Amino acid sequence: MTITDTAGTSPEAGAHHAPEIIDHKGIGEESLAPQETRIMDPWSYLFAWLGGCVSIGTFTIGSGLVGTLNLLQVFLAIAIGCTVIGLALMINGRAGHKYGIPFMVQARSAFGFTGTRIPALVRSVPAIVWFGFQSWIGAGALNLVSETLFGYSNIWVFFIGFQFLQILLSVLGFHGIKWLENIGSVFIIASLVYMFVSVIGKYGEEISANLINVEGTWGAPFWGATMLFLGIYSTMMLNVSDYSRELRHEVGPVRQVAIYANSILPATLFMGLIGLMVSGATGEVDPIKVFSNAVDNKPLLIITLLFIAFAQVTTNILNNVVPPAYALMDVFKLPFKTSAVVVGLLAFATFPWELVKDESAAGLSLFIQTYSAFLGPIFAILVVDYYVLRRQELDLDKLYDVDGPYRGMNPAALIAMAIGVVAALTFSAVSWYASLLPAGLSYYLLMLYLPSARRFREG
Repeated sequence: MTITDTAGTSPEAGAHHAPEIIDHKGIGEESLAPQETRIMDPWSYLFAWLGGCVSIGTFTIGSGLVGTLNLLQVFLAIAIGCTVIGLALMINGRAGHKYGIPFMVQARSAFGFTGTRIPALVRSVPAIVWFGFQSWIGAGALNLVSETLFGYSNIWVFFIGFQFLQILLSVLGFHGIKWLENIGSVFIIASLVYMFVSVIGKYGEEISANLINVEGTWGAPFWGATMLFLGIYSTMMLNVSDYSRELRHEVGPVRQVAIYANSILPATLFMGLIGLMVSGATGEVDPIKVFSNAVDNKPLLIITLLFIAFAQVTTNILNNVVPPAYALMDVFKLPFKTSAVVVGLLAFATFPWELVKDESAAGLSLFIQTYSAFLGPIFAILVVDYYVLRRQELDLDKLYDVDGPYRGMNPAALIAMAIGVVAALTFSAVSWYASLLPAGLSYYLLMLYLPSARRFREG
C-alpha cells in the first residue's frame, strides 16, 4: 500500500490504527509512517555512516588525550569504543529496520506519546547546537581558503551562505543523504589517509618521543577515553531507527554490525590519532590549525580545508538535521521539508561564534555532560522494552493510536530514566556505561510491579 501524504504532517493524527505502509517515496517525502520502501543497499548505508562520522569533535578528543595515554592506548580506546558503538547501533536499530518506523514512533511503547518528547528533546537540542557549531567550523575553513587564495576574509558571509546551502541539501531527505554521503565519503577517507601519512612523515620523531615511548595508563583514564569516543555517537544510538528503516530488509544483524564497525572505526581511528599526534608534536589543539600544521604546501592545504568544510556538511545533514526534523514533525505536525528548514534556521540561534571561544569551553562541557547523562538511561530503557518486555514484537496499530495504551507518559520510563541519570552523574567519567544497568533493571521491575504502568505493559 502507498500512503498518499508521505511528506505529511502526522499520519497517525486522530487515528486508531497504523497508517498505510509506504512502499514508495520521492525526494524529500519523509514521513513518520511505517515504510516498506528501503532506499539504501549495504554499501550506500556504509558510506552514509562513514560520511556522517567525520566530526571535528573526534579531532579535539584525540588532542585532549596528549599527556594521559600513549599511542597504543588511544588506538585501543578508539577500537573498544567503536565496537561498543557498532553493537549498540545494531541492537537499538532492529525495531526501525524490522518495522520501518522512526525513533519518535519506536519510543512510544516505552515512554508514551507525550513522554516520547523527553528523549526527543535530549536528542534534538544537542543536534541543533552541534549543527550551528560545526557549520561555524566549516565556514571558518572556507574563509581560510578564500583568504589564502584571494585575500578575501569575511567569515559571516561564509557562515550564512554555508548554512543556507546545508538547508537546501537537507530538504532532499534520505535520497539526498544517500548521494551526498556516497560521493563525499570517498573523498573524505582519501583525505584522512593523506593527512595521517603526512603527520607521520612530518612529526615522526616528536610522535615517537611524546606518544610512543611513554607509559600512559590502563586505569580509569583509559576507560574514560573509550567513553569519550563512544560519547561522540551516543546520541545516534538513540535515533538509529531513523536510519536503519532505510536499510534493505535482507541485511541481517551480523552484517549490520560489520557495516557500522567498518564505517565508524576507520574514520574515528584516523581522526582521533591525527588529533593526538599533531597535538602531541606541536601543542596545537585547534582543529583547523591542526590541519594547517599537517600540510606543508598551499595546494594541499586548500584541499584539506575544503575537506574539513565538506565533512561538516555530511555530518550535519545525516546526524543533526534528521532527528530534530522528525521531532518537529511529531510535535508540531509539520511536513519534513518545513521541519528541515526550521532546524537549519534554529542553528543560527545557537550563537556558534560564542561557543568556539575559550571562555565558553566550561559551559559547553557542562552542556555536554548534562545531556550525555540522559543518553545511557534512554538507550537502556528502549532496549529492555523492545527485547525483554516486547520480545521484538510491536503492535503498529497501538504505536499510532493516540488514544490507545501508549497515550500520555509512562511513569516507569520516567522514574527509571531519573535513576539512570543519577548513576550517570555519579560516575561522570564513564556515565554511559554506569547508567545502563540501573536504568534498565529499574525499568524492567517498574514495568512488572508499578500499577500505573500496567496499560503500557499489557499494550
